[in-house]
Amino acid sequence: MTIKELKEKTGGVILNVLITEKGSRLSTENRYALEVARDARKPAIAAMVEKAFGVHVLAVRTANMKGGIKYIRGTRRTTVEPTWKKAIVTVKAGERVELA
Repeated sequence: MTIKELKEKTGGVILNVLITEKGSRLSTENRYALEVARDARKPAIAAMVEKAFGVHVLAVRTANMKGGIKYIRGTRRTTVEPTWKKAIVTVKAGERVELA
């Protein structure tokens, strides 16, 4: 499943599966980090994860990640990073969330 298919299947609630060092460490504990829509609530996130990946969700934790001004090193330029929402989803033992 591609990211575009994931967005379509979940109605835009789940935007991306975060593949980072922390996300890899969490996956050993049956927890997965997802980028979700800013207005998504925990029950909707849980329902869409179950629908998209066919797993049983035990818990959902969310965090609003604050954007802001980022300075580009070596130049006088700045960029504005958007604010986004992250969800850490705990699934039943033995089940996996896989994007590919």
